[in-house]
This record gives sequence, C-alpha cells and structure tokens, in this order.
Amino acid sequence: MFDIAEFVIRAAQMIKPEQVNKMVEVLTNFYYNNRNGKVLVMGAGRSGLVGRAFAMRLLHLGYNAYVLGETIVPAIGEKDIAIAISGSGRTKLILTAAEAAKEAKATLIAITSYSDSPIAKIADVVVEIPGRTKYSQNEDYFARQILGITEPLAPLGTLFEDTTQIFLDGVVAELMMKLKKTEDDLRVIHANIEL
Repeated sequence: MFDIAEFVIRAAQMIKPEQVNKMVEVLTNFYYNNRNGKVLVMGAGRSGLVGRAFAMRLLHLGYNAYVLGETIVPAIGEKDIAIAISGSGRTKLILTAAEAAKEAKATLIAITSYSDSPIAKIADVVVEIPGRTKYSQNEDYFARQILGITEPLAPLGTLFEDTTQIFLDGVVAELMMKLKKTEDDLRVIHANIEL
C-alpha cells in the first residue's frame, strides 16, 4: 500500500494543472449553462469501474450523468460531454465510443497516460494521468526493481486506475467548491434505496 500510495503522490506532482483546470472549467461551465445536457462516462474493465464511481458523484453534484454500457443511456449530441477513460488511450471499445461521441458533436474529455494516443488525438480536453497501463515499458524484472517500478505489486493497469480514481475524487472536491455544493446538497441526491 505504501508503494502504491507513493506512486500516486509522485503522479499527482506530474499531472499538468492546465489540463486539470480545463477539465474543471468545461464541467463547471456545462453545469451553469447546460443543466439539461448529459455527461456520458466511458471506460472498459477496471477503468470502467473508476468511471462508474465518478459518474455517481457527478450525479450527486446535479449533473445528468450516465455510464456507457448501462441500459438507460440516452443519445448524446453537441451540447453533451463524453469522458473517455483509457490508460493506453487505444482500448478499442472506448476508442470506437469516443469516435462516435465526436461524430455526435459532443465535447470529448480524454483521461489517459498517453497524450499521443488515438483517443487523446481526437479529444477536446486531455488530462494525462501517469501510470503503468497493461503493458510494461520495461520487460526486464531486475531493471524495473532498480528503477523503483512497482509493477509486480500493481499488475496490469492498477497504477493508472488507482491514480485516476483519486484524481477524479479530487475533481469532485474541486467541483463542489466551484458549484458551491455542500455535503448536505450531495446527500439529498444520494440514493435512499440501495442494494
């Protein structure tokens, strides 16, 4: 846990403030100027689970938030936002969905580790989140240990997903301040019937 937490702290120092500010600005302006608009969060596998948690908090903040793959996802269009979460930025299902969102003229926010990835290239806003994705950049086990890369402790895309989860929780906290929302405001919208 300490190794993973240390990675997240280092990653937080590498995230570009201008990218974060742009994402928060887009979401804040959307809230004030397009309350009937929709936010569609997209991610596959564990990135999809992180996206679901973020979409839930967006709902608590008062957004019309949906998750790709659920049965109640409406059509999106040019006044809507799509948020694509993909560490590699090339996950086929999410890339195809991102392309469809762009064709529908939605604003696309990409959260990825690679600014030169296919998803990032078509996005209106890119936030780079450091983190090992499924494929190691360095296959040599001993070299990874010397470099302090904790891949054996966090397999596949875990570091990206953990860092993205914490990053998006930070975005929610920032949006709470920008939208002047209190925990009581969120509690009113929080589910009162849960499984």
